[in-house]
Amino acid sequence: MGDYDAVIIGTGQSGPSLARRLVAAGQKVAVIERKFFGGTCVNTGCTPTKTLVASVYAAYLARRAGDYGVTIGGSVGVDMRAVKARKDAIAGASRRGVERSLKTVKGCTVYKGHGQFVRDEESGSGRCCAKADRIFINVGGRALIPPIPGLDQVPYLTNSSMMDVDFPPPHLIVLGGSYIGLEFAQVYRRFGSEVTVIDLAPRLIAREDEDVSTAVAEFLKEEGIDVRVDSKVVGVEKQGNGIAVKIESAGKISQVVGTHVLVAIGRRPNTDDLGVDKAGIATDARGYIPVDDQLRTNVPGIWAMGDCNGRGAFTHTSYNDFEIVAANILDKMGELKPLQ
Repeated sequence: MGDYDAVIIGTGQSGPSLARRLVAAGQKVAVIERKFFGGTCVNTGCTPTKTLVASVYAAYLARRAGDYGVTIGGSVGVDMRAVKARKDAIAGASRRGVERSLKTVKGCTVYKGHGQFVRDEESGSGRCCAKADRIFINVGGRALIPPIPGLDQVPYLTNSSMMDVDFPPPHLIVLGGSYIGLEFAQVYRRFGSEVTVIDLAPRLIAREDEDVSTAVAEFLKEEGIDVRVDSKVVGVEKQGNGIAVKIESAGKISQVVGTHVLVAIGRRPNTDDLGVDKAGIATDARGYIPVDDQLRTNVPGIWAMGDCNGRGAFTHTSYNDFEIVAANILDKMGELKPLQ
């Protein structure tokens, strides 16, 4: 790699849009992506999960057709392989679209590989290196895997690996009662799985108002989902052909035995293998990169956008990060402001 005016690591909702703006301002830009273009939303978040929701809603409505005076001859079945194929096709089209659009931008060079910060003395050690006055981090996040005893000894699913599932798990145990966990819980219950949701908090989606949490819990219970709140997972182990999850609630230990476990307890940033220490970039105790109101890190010339800065883990907040950065470093004429 040669030298650039700007290097963007990651292609979530912020990076590609910023790349186009910088190129339009006459900058030579390098974009580095190690896996899937488009970030969480396109590959393991909004886009694929909403295709699952659409498929399962069609099945759910068909099963209730009689309530609307509609007669369906025979039972309603679901072809999970076809559901997954549809999901893959939709998400894949978006992913390829992001990659294709970046590769056709004149002045933008796309590299597929693992972008990491290295010290100057390491730059010639067989690595391909790109130097720039401005570096933008847009590496996103992934599922947090908590230190639950025994969890590392059993197979488990995350929101990412759930994208490869092409069957309804006979009994899905969901660890975590927030947005991601509950969406999968309802989807797979409607696909035909038995589902148990376990959450440490005293109520589901505890960040919401209590009446919202109560209403959501009632909806899920009406659909046959076993909801267990105020329950701490104290261990996980194989039990025959199943997986036993031990929980502590009100001072008593019990267990739930299922066939599959989905870990949806939280998120963590993809900064642990970025080499931030070599660049002197500060991170907090959870690995997030603190930024100021202009999304600048503690190192001049380096910004952090999207999920990895800990200011929100949503598509719209990540895109807004691009808008904030662009507004502060580009003037109305599209010319880059000098570094302060």
